[in-house]
Amino acid sequence: MKKFLDDNFLLENKTAENLYHGYAKDMPIIDYHNHLSPQLIADDPCFENLTQAWLNGDHYKWRGMRWNGIDERYCTGDAGDWEKFEQWAAAVPYMIRNPLFHWTHLELQRYFGVAELLNPSSARKIYDECTEKLRTREYSVRNLLRMMKVQVVCTTDDPTDDLVYHQRIASSDFEISVFPSFRPDKAMAVDNVESFNQYVYKLEAITGRSAESYDSYLELLKSRHDYFADMGCRATDHGLNEMYAEDYTDSEIREIYIKLRKGEKTFDIEKRKFRSAVLYTVAVWNHEKKWVQQYHLGPLRNNNSRMMKNLGPDTGWDSMGSSVNIWEIGKFLDRLDSNNSLAKTVMYSINPYDNEMLSTMAGNFNDGSFPGKIQCGAPWWFNDQKTGIMQHFDAISNMGLLSRFIGMLTDSRSFLSFPRHEYFRRLLCNLLGREMETGELPHDEKWIGQIIQDICYHNTKRYFGF
Repeated sequence: MKKFLDDNFLLENKTAENLYHGYAKDMPIIDYHNHLSPQLIADDPCFENLTQAWLNGDHYKWRGMRWNGIDERYCTGDAGDWEKFEQWAAAVPYMIRNPLFHWTHLELQRYFGVAELLNPSSARKIYDECTEKLRTREYSVRNLLRMMKVQVVCTTDDPTDDLVYHQRIASSDFEISVFPSFRPDKAMAVDNVESFNQYVYKLEAITGRSAESYDSYLELLKSRHDYFADMGCRATDHGLNEMYAEDYTDSEIREIYIKLRKGEKTFDIEKRKFRSAVLYTVAVWNHEKKWVQQYHLGPLRNNNSRMMKNLGPDTGWDSMGSSVNIWEIGKFLDRLDSNNSLAKTVMYSINPYDNEMLSTMAGNFNDGSFPGKIQCGAPWWFNDQKTGIMQHFDAISNMGLLSRFIGMLTDSRSFLSFPRHEYFRRLLCNLLGREMETGELPHDEKWIGQIIQDICYHNTKRYFGF
């Protein structure tokens, strides 16, 4: 009988163990998409306690607590930090087979050396022990990254962000590279005209120029795209309910922009055309700069209107949507490809049933110019658990080349989330190790080990040009 979370956790045979410990375990981490705070990295503080480091801002944990009948006061409310942790510890024993159970204990082990299960009996001891460590410089924000051998971090940043904290990091002696990623979601968010106009004012303020026309609006947005490039940016990221690829003319978009600026009513088709135009234009800029463009597709956000009103977005009220509109994705990629403007592209879907579709669509536009130029992105959000990761492996193996995959990311706001890379790597090694032992793959550990290292690190480094 295997011990829970031992050195060979998730590794089912000797070959898998050899692959993980010999090839994957010690590879550096490139986390090319997350929501970490650049200010915290720049300031390099110590967290006051385990709740502030671990629970604050983590809507995965909040959802789990709510499932377990815990009042919102202990999730996002005004309860004290120990009270919140106490309630979290009470919920963890009920989370068996949820990825939170594995992640929780992996994080306690890897960062704090705590092998004890978290439950009401152990909560106080674990809280005090971890809090004591977190208050030391050894556990500062930057040192938490160093513990996990993180080499590159790509944050997620709005075009109007001044990137002052990225500047501070770049000018410091911090050896881990921290790059911004250009996320222009608000630049095409026209469902609420008032909010869109507030965003235009913000863009005007950061650039010191006017955006009276659509052409001038694009000029301001392009100037921020250029500024991000100067700050080391290598990628854009887009959070979309669906892809937009409506046909439009430049004159149509100019007229729609004027209507938006005047606060006039716009029809749904006009909004779709405007989003399509901005999305396409940014994609052309990406190609010009040889950036990677990432499209996160399909979530149904903010379903609980009451809680959205009380707490705002990104607090745990989102869900999987139905399958992506693959026709629009194909049209979007084809429009760029036809104009020789298709950059390296990563497409993520919230729905695991889309993996095969996205993988086959990627194959339509892999033109031999770069290995895996177009990719079905890492299992994302609700899919970054054992079943979702394995489904993703099967899809990209059967429909493309697993060996050219650019590996895992955290998509997290927590500095304690990096063992998710380990979780992914263990599953990868177990899959290939199992197939080596059944004769489905040649029993050549050196060769398969090199492929594993490519997926965990080298492919990502080459793809983004780090």
